[in-house]
Amino acid sequence: MDADIIIVGAGPSGLCLAQSLSGQGISVVLVEAQTQSSLAQPEFDGREIALTQHSVALLKDLGLWSQLAAQDLSPLRDAKIMNGLSPCNLLISHKWGSHPELGWLVSNHLIRKAAYDCVLASQNKNGDIQLISGQRVARLSTQAEQVEVTLDNGTHLTARLVVSADSRFSSTRRMMGIPAQMHDFGKNMLVCCMSHEQPHDHVAWEWFDFGQTLALLPMNPDPTTGMNRSSVVITLPSEGIDQLMQAEVADFEIQVRQRFHDRLGSMHLLSTRHNYPLVGVYPERLTALRYAAVGDAAVGMHPVTAHGFNFGLLGIEALSKGLLQAHQAGHDVGNARTLAHYNRQHQMATRPLYLLTRWLTDLYTHESVPGKLLRETLLRVAQNWSPIKKAIARSLTGNGHLHQRGRLF
Repeated sequence: MDADIIIVGAGPSGLCLAQSLSGQGISVVLVEAQTQSSLAQPEFDGREIALTQHSVALLKDLGLWSQLAAQDLSPLRDAKIMNGLSPCNLLISHKWGSHPELGWLVSNHLIRKAAYDCVLASQNKNGDIQLISGQRVARLSTQAEQVEVTLDNGTHLTARLVVSADSRFSSTRRMMGIPAQMHDFGKNMLVCCMSHEQPHDHVAWEWFDFGQTLALLPMNPDPTTGMNRSSVVITLPSEGIDQLMQAEVADFEIQVRQRFHDRLGSMHLLSTRHNYPLVGVYPERLTALRYAAVGDAAVGMHPVTAHGFNFGLLGIEALSKGLLQAHQAGHDVGNARTLAHYNRQHQMATRPLYLLTRWLTDLYTHESVPGKLLRETLLRVAQNWSPIKKAIARSLTGNGHLHQRGRLF
């Protein structure tokens, strides 16, 4: 065997899984299509990741949190959900939890950098991780005793288990013949960093305005000017996003200020603009013979609930614990019992919120009169009923997930 486990994809999820297994007597091969220089110095991609308190604890256990600079960690104190120009807002307060903030905001490229640095250190210390960059998987075959993987350059690898961590549109998941439900929301998302005149008080906004959805993720002040700074997310049909992507900077700033109905005062672009299609993906199953999926390959969430990478870390926690238990008990890490337990556990933890997110997103972007009345009614009920607000707060902090911590063997 070339390794015990082959992980396809060295994004944050693949790197975190490799890091969680290092130093435990399990050998790992990481296969990544990007070059090693791109992994070592990932570029800003516009995405800011809202991490739950549970995810922060996991990143601390993996050694990633200490790799992040204090100025790059922005507290998410509260969250506010708005509906059009209605004066009724749903405020989710940190006071419903046990921390002075709901969670933390960290740039995706910084998480990628921290994960890569940790894996590199583990590779040098433990010698149990091999990284193959600049290569894609050409063929994948799982058999009763082993997995066989062939790369584009003809390299042939064998292992006990293969794990997909290569995006929600995973090619290796398709090679395994696993179908997935894909929900195209028919919208695109523009993300960028902007400064603004009015303070955000570290409150995240999710604004279901008519004809558009806006989000504001509060960042620490601009280190150069000291101005208020946020990650701005605008969701529109692709034609509208294309127009904003192509607009001159001054015109773009005016348009964004108008879209926020001047609530933030003057706004100025601080970064490049990035455009992402909104497609939710949920596979029929997360495991097969000597195969498992993690990260976006396991659950491709709509970003409205900020649970994408948090679910990824939750899956890594569940899978790595199962694999380590199997290894420590002297069992094959690719055994069916371990994989079935992971599949059941992660689907129980993610599928309800995935389906609820689809329904809420469809409802709060519906422009019919009955739809507008229903979403206003639901928002008012939630604002005046503490159990709902507490449940949302638990979800945002990561304390509302189902965890099954019993041993398998």
